[in-house]
Amino acid sequence: MVELIKKNIHMNRWKGNAATQITLDDDFIVPDTMDDMEQVIMDTGEVQIEAVKNLGEKLSIKGKVAFQVLYAKAEGGMQTLGGSISFDEVINVPGLEEKDYAGVSWELEDLNAAMINSRKLSVKAIVTLDVRVETLYDAQAAADVVSNADRAGEEVQVEVQKRKTDVASIALRRKDTYRIKEDITLSGSKPSMDAVLWSELKLRGVNTKPLDGKVHIDGEVMVFVIYTSEGESVPVQWLEESLPFSGELDLPEASEEMIPAISVRMVHKDVEAKPDADGELRELEIDAVLELDMKLYEEEEIELLSDLYSTNRELALQTGQVCFEQILAKNTGKCKVTDKVNVDTEPRILQICHSEGSVKIDAVQVEEDTLRIEGALEVQILYLTTDDKEPVRSYVTMLPFHYTSETPGITQESIYQLDTGLEQLSAVMLSTDVIEVKAVVVLDLLVLQPVCENVIESVNVEPMDVKKLQEMPGIVGYIVQPDDTLWKIAKKFHTTVENILDTNGLTEEKVSLGDKLILIKEIAKG
Repeated sequence: MVELIKKNIHMNRWKGNAATQITLDDDFIVPDTMDDMEQVIMDTGEVQIEAVKNLGEKLSIKGKVAFQVLYAKAEGGMQTLGGSISFDEVINVPGLEEKDYAGVSWELEDLNAAMINSRKLSVKAIVTLDVRVETLYDAQAAADVVSNADRAGEEVQVEVQKRKTDVASIALRRKDTYRIKEDITLSGSKPSMDAVLWSELKLRGVNTKPLDGKVHIDGEVMVFVIYTSEGESVPVQWLEESLPFSGELDLPEASEEMIPAISVRMVHKDVEAKPDADGELRELEIDAVLELDMKLYEEEEIELLSDLYSTNRELALQTGQVCFEQILAKNTGKCKVTDKVNVDTEPRILQICHSEGSVKIDAVQVEEDTLRIEGALEVQILYLTTDDKEPVRSYVTMLPFHYTSETPGITQESIYQLDTGLEQLSAVMLSTDVIEVKAVVVLDLLVLQPVCENVIESVNVEPMDVKKLQEMPGIVGYIVQPDDTLWKIAKKFHTTVENILDTNGLTEEKVSLGDKLILIKEIAKG
């Protein structure tokens, strides 16, 4: 009898994706405890996903857009109004099953806050939700064969051909959080705080990598705060700091050799003024929580059975198809974005105090051995003006960029995961109305190639066809034909590769078109 030895491959198969864009629109009344609005200075917002439920063929996503608006008060000064707009969206996802993993990514495409009157604000937002469906499954493929004696005690002689292939199997998939808590103390040159008007926390230059039993993460949290200080004559103050962080998350299954696909988002952030030892508000407590969506691959070279036959039995092979993924590319690219922006506004710019950017991908196109990425860097510049009534204003500009990633072998069927970030951003005044913006956009890319191969699923052993064997010549001269290999020739003429090598004095299993061979039929005993 002949027994197949099968290898189990733990696979993560991409099933498809679905996307939708939703428009949110709501009005907000200024609370009685706050002053009238004179003008909206700037706004910011973020999407917060609260619940994702797999309904089978549909996905329910609940969340909200949380926003902040900094506005100039009618009697002078500034205040911040915050709020949120909730959404509950159901997305049709053909082929989605309850056992599948549905990863949701999101993008706040646009946010606009505008005054309706001094006590009423209109907030509009456009949110894109993208669903990526994957499923875990075990693929089995014959890797070797064991030949035993049959019921009559006769040994089954089996010739085996194997091939090697690279397989990227999923090692683990997990979500975890990393918390950053730091205190910032105002420098001696800055006055104490009275109230925090505006705060922003943004990630910059985040890196992750698997280690043995851990995942390392490092980067920076960019902190920007606008605050008022005691005393009416003191102008508005701001603070900009960079908080570097570095740490590890325990992940016992991880190893340094694994290939990561890790997305990092800030899911919670809080900035709070607190008193120092003297009781003055001179410290800021920073609290941020990062969510890591981690997927780690193991890449290994495995041997699979390509073919087998016997010289003393008839073997009937049943074949099937197994699909798996191979890693085409895992790299991090950096794209420099530089431009001079004309800002012809009134009142005029006195000083730039802060710049913030977000990367937006417009199109990703697969071309021959390359992946072309088109996008834009949205930059918001906050500046002081020459007008005491409007001391702070903001300006938003879009800087387009394109990047080409060399990816040999990429096709339309390839699967890619693209994560973006910023490594550097600066905005410098060249004149009263020209600002030079310099930035480095980081593009972290993983490309997988689905591969389907025929494999042997089972084999039936039958008695030798004696009549067929007798009709074959015992010895024959043969001229190598196109696409011939020694394996094909040996199988066709009922011999073995070893026999052909010995008979013809060959030292390697390589033949060329037109080579002449002597083939001797082999009949194994048993």
